[in-house]
Amino acid sequence: MINMVKLPTNKSSLFLRVAKGHFATSHSHINYYIDVTTQKARLSEAKAVAKELVAAYQHSTIVDTVLCLDGTQVIGTCLANELTKDGFANMNAHQTIYVITPEYTSAARSSSATISPRWSSKHVLILSASITTGYTVQAAIEAVNYYGGTVAGLSAIFATTHECLGIPVTSIFDPSSLPDYASFDSRDCPMCKAGQHIDALVNSFGYSAL
Repeated sequence: MINMVKLPTNKSSLFLRVAKGHFATSHSHINYYIDVTTQKARLSEAKAVAKELVAAYQHSTIVDTVLCLDGTQVIGTCLANELTKDGFANMNAHQTIYVITPEYTSAARSSSATISPRWSSKHVLILSASITTGYTVQAAIEAVNYYGGTVAGLSAIFATTHECLGIPVTSIFDPSSLPDYASFDSRDCPMCKAGQHIDALVNSFGYSAL
């Protein structure tokens, strides 16, 4: 059983839910599992996340489309709602924002053909649950560029970097919220080398304990 703890932050309406241990993702090994499932599914938390993220785009960023990775559609909808309020620039003729998801993003051009026309000539804000290794977000950036869109920004609940492919990353939480957070290549993981067994396989949707 994974022992989750809820850490208070300087965001009064948001908490960081974490478990310390040895966890494996599809790209790396990490010493903390960060649980973002309630922020993605609970409306009150999704609204709070959106209000925190939207400030970075309030004055100068044009957004026509929110591309939601990692099951962040609820947050993306709340973010679109914030972005359509007065004071935000929008080049869409209908003064609205598309909220879309790709079928998969494991390769640079692996986007669904059914949604690719919505990226053409659009300013796309890419929203992810977390940005750590950056592989998934890089694939999304390349897919948006391939279909003629413009990446308007990158947003995440948790990120370990401030930029990806030269594009600034906006996040609510970063390693300053979790100072001993560490991520390792699976081939060079010190926990593996020390004989520490993996506690769970994790992704942005949850974990599978081993």
